[in-house]
Parts: sequence; structure tokens; C-alpha cells
Amino acid sequence: MNAWIAAALVLLAAAGPVCLWGAAHGQEVRRLASVSLLSTVVGAVFLLLPQGYGRSSYQDMALVLAVLSPAGTLVFTRFVAGRAYDAQDGPGDGSGTGPAGPRNSAPGGRPEGEGNPG
Repeated sequence: MNAWIAAALVLLAAAGPVCLWGAAHGQEVRRLASVSLLSTVVGAVFLLLPQGYGRSSYQDMALVLAVLSPAGTLVFTRFVAGRAYDAQDGPGDGSGTGPAGPRNSAPGGRPEGEGNPG
């Protein structure tokens, strides 16, 4: 084991459990920050391990993670936002309101101003 691998293990052992605990507990913002930090830590580990093993082609994993982790953060954010919307005012409650306010619809379910299709 050389210094590169030892640094990767220390980084993963020190920051990994803290990020996982933060992703499992707390408010949504804390979980989102923990998931983002964990992807950064794993990306750094994916950069240290190829140096330790002397295989530069393994650095592609770090590049793929760097590209995909923001997309994962957006998916997580969308999931949390969708759950909060469902809890406040789900689409099946019949109130006709949502985040943008009440819907303005004429009888028959069409918005006002739209005529019947001929």
C-alpha cells in the first residue's frame, strides 16, 4: 500500500460515514448537501486510487461521476419537491389548486377562453 491508496482510504473512512449519516437523517436540505458532498468525496477517491495503482485509465470513473452527480442531485431535488407538493395539495384532492394557485376552468374541464373544438 502506498501513500495514494492510504490517502483514499483515510478520505473514504473519515468523510464517508459522516456523509451517509447526513444523507439518512435530518431535513431535506441537509440530506441534499450530504449526497452532494458524498459524490465529491467519492470522486476524489476515484482520482486517488488510479494514482496508487498506476492505471490512469481508471480516472475515467471520476470523470463520469463528475458529470452524473449533478444530474443525480437534480433528480433527488425533484423527488423531494414532488413529495412536498403531494403532501400540501395533491393532484387527487379535487381542490383545483396547486403551487401556481387555483385553476381557472370552465364547465367541461376546459380553460376559459377556449371554444369547443368544431
